[in-house]
Amino acid sequence: MIQVDLTKIIIDERRQDQVIVLKEKSGERQFPIVIGFMEASTIKMKLSGIEVPRPMTHDLLLSTIQALDSSVERLVIDKLIENTFHAKLVLRTRGGEERIVDSRPSDGIALAVRAHAPIFVEEEVLQKASISKLD
Repeated sequence: MIQVDLTKIIIDERRQDQVIVLKEKSGERQFPIVIGFMEASTIKMKLSGIEVPRPMTHDLLLSTIQALDSSVERLVIDKLIENTFHAKLVLRTRGGEERIVDSRPSDGIALAVRAHAPIFVEEEVLQKASISKLD
């Protein structure tokens, strides 16, 4: 698995689909993921430090995980099937047990950003999806 960083969020309010760009932490490969406007907005808000008076959906989910004595260990983007990315959230219980939960990458990234959890991508997915340069 390759660790990646979220390097760019491209929001165009005239379009429903938005783009986020993930880049390998120790390399040059990067790839875009098309996500919905709401998911892009919630990720951007959190990264920008914007606080909302009431918890958003991803804040609620993180609070629920924590209330159940668990933590978000990492997000793994593990498949690319017919141009659709698939991901798994890896949770850790207080007892040290790993729990794996299926996730859309956009929701997983929104949660990982809030939990300060690392994001990984399988090498095969990175090979299929990487592009040379995004401006």
